[in-house]
Amino acid sequence: RGCRSPPAPEPPRRGARRSVTTMGGGNAQKTAMSRAKNAAKAKADAAGGGGSKGMKDRAAAMDLKCSICMQCFPNTQVKAAQAHAESKHPKSDFATCFPMANQ
Repeated sequence: RGCRSPPAPEPPRRGARRSVTTMGGGNAQKTAMSRAKNAAKAKADAAGGGGSKGMKDRAAAMDLKCSICMQCFPNTQVKAAQAHAESKHPKSDFATCFPMANQ
C-alpha cells in the first residue's frame, strides 16, 4: 500500500520559544495616547481654569479701581473701565477715575 498520507505536524512543545516575527504588537499606541491625554489634562489644570479652582487667580487681578465710586475692574479690561468712566462719571475724565491706569 503505497499511498500514505504525510505525518501530522507535532504540536508545539511546552516552553518552546516562538519566533520574534510572530509576536503581536505591544501597547505603545495606548501608552502614547494616555501620556498625551494626561499632559493635556495637567496643562488645563495648571492654567487656573474656571469655577472654584481659578477663583483666586481671577480675584487677585482686580487692579483697576474707580476712585470715585470704588468699582473694581480686572487689569485686562481697560476698555470696560474707560466705558465706565464715560457713562457713570461724565464730569470726570478717565485719569481722574483711574489714576493707577498708565496711558
